Amino acid sequence: MPEIFAVLPLSCPHMTKDMIDLTAPVERAFLVAVDTGDDPGWTAEESISELASLADTAGAEVVGAEWQNRRHVDPNFYVGKGKVDELVAAKSETAYTIVIADDELSPAQQRALEEAVNAKVIDRSRLILDIFALHAQTHEGRLQVELAQLEYQLPRLTRLWTHLSRTGGGIGTRGPGESQLETDKRLVRDRIKKLKERVEQVAEQRRTATRARDRRLYPTVAIVGYTNAGKSTLLNSLVGQVVVKAEDRLFATVDPTSRQVKLGEGQTVIVTDTVGFIHKLPHQLVDAFRATLEEVTRADVLLEIVDASDRHFAEHRVTVQTVLEELGAGDKPRLVAFNKADLIEAAARDGETPGPAIAGTVLISAVTGYGLETLKAELSALLASLWVDVDVAIPYRAGELIARIRERGTVDLDYRPTDVHVKGRVSPPLAGELEAVAAKWRESLQAGNEIEP
Repeated sequence: MPEIFAVLPLSCPHMTKDMIDLTAPVERAFLVAVDTGDDPGWTAEESISELASLADTAGAEVVGAEWQNRRHVDPNFYVGKGKVDELVAAKSETAYTIVIADDELSPAQQRALEEAVNAKVIDRSRLILDIFALHAQTHEGRLQVELAQLEYQLPRLTRLWTHLSRTGGGIGTRGPGESQLETDKRLVRDRIKKLKERVEQVAEQRRTATRARDRRLYPTVAIVGYTNAGKSTLLNSLVGQVVVKAEDRLFATVDPTSRQVKLGEGQTVIVTDTVGFIHKLPHQLVDAFRATLEEVTRADVLLEIVDASDRHFAEHRVTVQTVLEELGAGDKPRLVAFNKADLIEAAARDGETPGPAIAGTVLISAVTGYGLETLKAELSALLASLWVDVDVAIPYRAGELIARIRERGTVDLDYRPTDVHVKGRVSPPLAGELEAVAAKWRESLQAGNEIEP
């Protein structure tokens, strides 16, 4: 009796990592890269080292790597013809089953390289998309990953059904009217259109939830940074419990998570752990995850997490800044936290020594707790610096607003016979609400009657 296999797409919502491990053999990956000198701070060897980490995260076993220096990538094979011959020879030595290129390949380069080495060939963008598909847990995340995958695959659909395509040129040689390839592209475009509509619906739901959150007037902080810098571990430490799965792998978490965090003296903020960034992040992911990344643009301040133990942290910061600028959040108020201090300083390993804060930066260890109290104090000070002065009178019936002022502002309250005089500093949204209530109160006094605020 023949064996029957069920083939599931990688982004199938019902597929789990265990299912993938059980049904698919481990891919033996061979990595290739080209150094054109156009990427300051990154050599091909260093970039390919990160590519190896990505391959490991995707579940592949790296069995070899090659890179070369060229003025520009080869338009036909990505690497030079001589390097292609070396790849062919390496296959018999390493038995690789897949070649992964460190840059995005054109459809022509991918097909030519596949034919030359007689093995599957993918690029860095496809690898990252597959990792996102593996780690996306929420409905929103899966929608965004599928959209990014389809937009990546659309120009790479190949002519697999040539017997159905138009041949043209004479009687008896005309095809059925539309080739299978054209049909597939049309179906993919239709699917992309529907996914964009669903992603926009999810984005609107997120915006509605955000407006409700804003009405509570909690300041918002978005954690941003390079992948594996420790963002999820930091959120867990700030909250005091595990709310996000944190692993020592690239893109261990894809879906954003928001939680309330108390900074001290009654001040509460909403902290959101966002998607990590990476060198050569596929533009399809940035576009597809734009709805999720709106959390970054809406945040009051950004908390940038940097892996202080990584010798490439400066290059990582450049990558983060590039993505933030693409999102329109490059100039937002920001506190920089250099994380993993326990890997570079003995004093940070016990978690008891206060962490230093210098010129808008804090040295912390999210694992040991070193510097977290300093981090909270610096965040509180940064948020307070964004507050504005208020000097208004509001009626006693605005009791709920008065309670929030006491909790979330630095104010003096003077309880007078007919109203409450508020003077001090509060967040801009709270100041706006105060001014609106105060204006209505003044109108009611001028009219000689009272109205509900």
